[in-house]
Amino acid sequence: MSRTHARIVICSTTAVAVTGDVTSMNTIRSVVLALSLILTGATSMTDPSRAQSQTASPTTAVLVILTVKPGITREQVMAVMPDEVRQTVQLYLNGMVREWYSRSDGRGAVFLLNVKDVAEGHAIMDGLPLAKQDLVDHEYVAVGPLMPLGLLMAKP
Repeated sequence: MSRTHARIVICSTTAVAVTGDVTSMNTIRSVVLALSLILTGATSMTDPSRAQSQTASPTTAVLVILTVKPGITREQVMAVMPDEVRQTVQLYLNGMVREWYSRSDGRGAVFLLNVKDVAEGHAIMDGLPLAKQDLVDHEYVAVGPLMPLGLLMAKP
């Protein structure tokens, strides 16, 4: 078996060059497939019309970005935090909160909710004390499987 050496160069114009001693057709196929996955995802993310024309992935969770509203003081937030934390932990124990993180900028938190759609995510987050007291804003993003990975399952 001979060793396969390949060098892949990706330019900003998405031109691709494969150089070196490439003896395996499988290596070339793997490179082309990887680049197709990258370019498919990049095109979908930069061209909204194309992203909508592709089959939508099923929603498996909702990402919620919580941001403290401008003008709200730390004291206002901290007065509500004991109840907020208790209720958030209960949501975790009930399986509704999959993951949660503090934002590194100190302005809020990020949650990954086990829900089927954004409306269900709204209902959960709107029931928490910080939202009830109108101290925070939420941004909701439905997420699902990375659909271009389906290309890996296609038979060559």
